[in-house]
Amino acid sequence: MTLPAITFSDDQSQAFDSIAEALRGVGVDIEDASLTPLAQGKTRVMAVLGKAGSGKTLLLAELVKALEAAGVDTISGDYEGRKRKDRRTLAVLAPTNKAASVLRMRGVPATTIHRILYTPVYDPEYERIAEWLTGNGEKPEIEGLTDQALDRAWAFFQTQKSVPGALAAAGLRGSDFITGWKRREEPLDIGFIDESSMLDERQFDDLKEIFPTLILFGDPAQLAPVNAPGGMVFESLPAPAKLELHRIHRQEADNPILDLAHALGDPELGFEDFEAMIRDKAAQDERVIWAERVEVDLMARSPVLVWRNATRIRLINAFRMVHGAPEDALLEGEPLICDGIELPLKHRKKRLDLEARGLIKGAQVIYLGPGRKPGFSRLHVMGAEDPQVSAASIVKIEKPEEEEPFIPFAANMGAAFLHGAAVTIHKAQGSQWEDVQVFAPDLWAAARMGRSEAGQPLWKRLAYVAVTRAQERLYWVVRNRLKKPTYPLRVDDLKAAVKPAPLALEAEE
Repeated sequence: MTLPAITFSDDQSQAFDSIAEALRGVGVDIEDASLTPLAQGKTRVMAVLGKAGSGKTLLLAELVKALEAAGVDTISGDYEGRKRKDRRTLAVLAPTNKAASVLRMRGVPATTIHRILYTPVYDPEYERIAEWLTGNGEKPEIEGLTDQALDRAWAFFQTQKSVPGALAAAGLRGSDFITGWKRREEPLDIGFIDESSMLDERQFDDLKEIFPTLILFGDPAQLAPVNAPGGMVFESLPAPAKLELHRIHRQEADNPILDLAHALGDPELGFEDFEAMIRDKAAQDERVIWAERVEVDLMARSPVLVWRNATRIRLINAFRMVHGAPEDALLEGEPLICDGIELPLKHRKKRLDLEARGLIKGAQVIYLGPGRKPGFSRLHVMGAEDPQVSAASIVKIEKPEEEEPFIPFAANMGAAFLHGAAVTIHKAQGSQWEDVQVFAPDLWAAARMGRSEAGQPLWKRLAYVAVTRAQERLYWVVRNRLKKPTYPLRVDDLKAAVKPAPLALEAEE
């Protein structure tokens, strides 16, 4: 068949052809750009597997382009449009905001799994604007909105395919046009799931109910989810459904971070040998740093990656101490990690609202200051499409050798947060940061224990995941020491970078 203009490796070409054949079997021909209506009863689950740098994301992006060229509509988390019998759709999903944002940075219209499970309900009047923006209706006349306001919405939508963003550009707030959130009941069509090594069985079952055609993209060398004793969900698929990418693609200049990650596949490599390799790379390439201390300045936006919880708690408290943070309050700019939503069942609508805004378990946020009501916080959700929200918050600061966390302030119920200056490597899966600090004494401790996971020494799996979180620079921290900060915590850059956000600051109302 005719492949996209980009040059694929042999294994990428084979995977592309296998997926194209599977799509043809369900009525989507990306070679001839022809579609037939979705046939009931036909289901297919496949997986594209490969280590970091094997070209999974490139393949995913090219498949998305081919599907769009064939006339398949991309479904986002904010608006779906009216259903048609002959319509074929695609949703590109990731388990976390951060993972979805990594795809969006590469031009792939990705959203979180949660935003597809729970969809917004639009006010009928403003739904007419959404239909016009998406090419399914005429320009409407809306009382209270001028032609200039609608033109601003149109111009916004041409550059960013976000209906809520366009409506915000017209001068509307989320509460004007979104009346609530509902759990999806009807199935969709084709689903691409990135970072599928993070999925547990319950999430996998939910996705199979929604998508008759489901294609997983994952890295078998990562760590299986903590609550998945059976391993990664794609491991149970039959061999023909698993497409493996073996070749490692590199940039024009070799990537020393990927070199280190793939060196861990050598069964003869010991921990001391690996550290010697890191020291050699650091002497040759500025993208790898042999660090005698933790860089405190980096911790505010990219957490130190550790194995042990005790190490995480010590580093968090050291971070707060060097910044002079009081025990009874947070400083603007402190990083937090969402630990879930603590609301009773009768507040299901509020839970959906918070989760749809990006406050799902594991989300990384930056504290912007107190909200308008007691117990509320203004937050910037890293990687979310509409990042700034205000929500009832329960903040927990864990203390070394203390069983119960210290709570500087809390609403009666709402979104719960742990401090985010350091996180475990398990929780870092699915996220990437430009600069990543790996706390090597923890991995040395894992190596000394001699533990294994799925036939691989645990320290190697931990090191692989930690190293591959780095996009630009890897800091291998070898001592339990912190540098002093060179500047105070800041939030001005986050506020300046945010465009009009339709969902911002609505959770208090």
